[in-house]
Amino acid sequence: MEANTPRGNFIWDAIEQDLAEGRYQEVHTRFPPEPNGYMHIGHCKALIMDFLTAEKYGGKCNLRFDDTNPAKEDTEYVENIKKDIHWLGFHWTGGEFYASDYYDKCYEIAEDWIRRGLAYVDELSKDEMREYRGTLTEPGRNSPWRDRPWEESLDLFRRMRAGEFPEGSKTLRAKIDMASPNIVMRDPAMYRILYKEHWRTGNKWCIYPMYDFAHPIGDALEGISHSLCSLEYEIHRPLYDWVVEKSADMLPARPRQIEFSRLNMTRTVMSKRYLRQLVEGGYVSGWDDPRMPTLSAMRRRGYTARAIRNFVDLIGMSKADSTVDFAVLEHCVREDLGDKAARAMVVLDPLKVVLTNWPEGTTKAVTLENHPDHPEMGERTLNFGREIYIEREDFMEVPVKKYQRMYPGNEVRLKGAYIVRCDGCVRDESGLVTEVHCTVDPDSFSGSAGADRKIKGKTLHWVPVEGSNPVESRLYEPLLNEDLEEEAEDAPDKKDFIARLNPESLKVCRGYGEACLAEADTGTSFQFLRTGYFCKDPDSTPELPVFNRTVGLRDTFAKQTK
Repeated sequence: MEANTPRGNFIWDAIEQDLAEGRYQEVHTRFPPEPNGYMHIGHCKALIMDFLTAEKYGGKCNLRFDDTNPAKEDTEYVENIKKDIHWLGFHWTGGEFYASDYYDKCYEIAEDWIRRGLAYVDELSKDEMREYRGTLTEPGRNSPWRDRPWEESLDLFRRMRAGEFPEGSKTLRAKIDMASPNIVMRDPAMYRILYKEHWRTGNKWCIYPMYDFAHPIGDALEGISHSLCSLEYEIHRPLYDWVVEKSADMLPARPRQIEFSRLNMTRTVMSKRYLRQLVEGGYVSGWDDPRMPTLSAMRRRGYTARAIRNFVDLIGMSKADSTVDFAVLEHCVREDLGDKAARAMVVLDPLKVVLTNWPEGTTKAVTLENHPDHPEMGERTLNFGREIYIEREDFMEVPVKKYQRMYPGNEVRLKGAYIVRCDGCVRDESGLVTEVHCTVDPDSFSGSAGADRKIKGKTLHWVPVEGSNPVESRLYEPLLNEDLEEEAEDAPDKKDFIARLNPESLKVCRGYGEACLAEADTGTSFQFLRTGYFCKDPDSTPELPVFNRTVGLRDTFAKQTK
């Protein structure tokens, strides 16, 4: 896909040095998502860096699903992840793999470690293991099972595989150093018992390798040269290297792990645990609800792949953790759609205007460009008649100070048509304005000499009563009333998470728009004049097209950077 030329970064500098020194002959990366949910914007930094790095150096990138936790995985997630990667314009040129492809090799390595005194079967409970591990300032203590004979550990490990023990009763741990200043190196767990049917391997296994064990083995087996990952894995790098080193005789490659800062954003929930809670609790319509930060949701909302790739390039790659304002992403989306989205007029909250001096039953063709900067995108025609709709907020019977839209005695210009003067309004029994009466200046049609006459009022968008189409517009705001501080995946739910959901995150408007909107394909984006960018939703019907507001017209990020 077309995108801005990416800028250099410290990762590419390191890779170029590796190539120059002959450490690696070619670049081979991998993207290793967990198939336990839909990918979200937070995954894009790693995804784009993995695939783009391979492209830059003429190498390969593998797609390898980290399917080491069958309790939460599903083929639905696998297929959606693949769809998202293709949508962003990438292809796994190195092949499609799964951590479960290497279960036999992982088990073989585990038995080898036990024989060599590098691993042992432990019987501490999870709480006891946490207690024995120590703290960041205090060393851990050896498990009472740490020095059991290797023959005994091997027998127990094989019996674990045979399903003789309950979950949580035994764990295979690497024997490294319980006094290490790096808490990750304090005899980490390599295997745990889990009686869950795996969606690929069925019931073949009841023990499953931990990520820190399976991941470096998978990288080395696939010949990965550079394992690119986010900064939270920096503390795991010594273990990554240890696993590869201790298995060197059984593995064909020695990958290099390089870390970069993860993508943190304001107003966005990045935890799959929270996102799953929203979906399973019915607080959103699904993983692709346009309020969600998933790529499926952003695609449905009208975000473009090019905008997301440009966003990742704009924020850059670094080692320093930071939080990016959501307005930066919106700026990239707005910048991309501004150049490619056709224009249309839609009235979200309609108020009827009657042009009292316009002959009944007659219309005049009004021609409008589909894009002001791209004449090749063509034109469209509306029939201007006696009755039209404008936005309700574009009329005030008693205007506030500096109000320059429609009010009695003031003139406004109707986009592509005439200048009209407001003469008054009609109210119903409750006092609600139901009609506005105006007079047309017949000599002010767009393009004529009279159209250049200066007036105080602004130019308003409109649609004809006869010939317009009902349109449902969905306006979105952030799901949370304020930012949710990120937590680890295994942290307990915050009690106030659901209470902090924004009840105004979705507003549905039923209005009217140009007839061409009903004919547009699902996923087509438009700029609704004076309102924002909108994308046609799959919920649309021929009778009622539905549009999601992608982003407003106002670019706060651009103003901040001036």
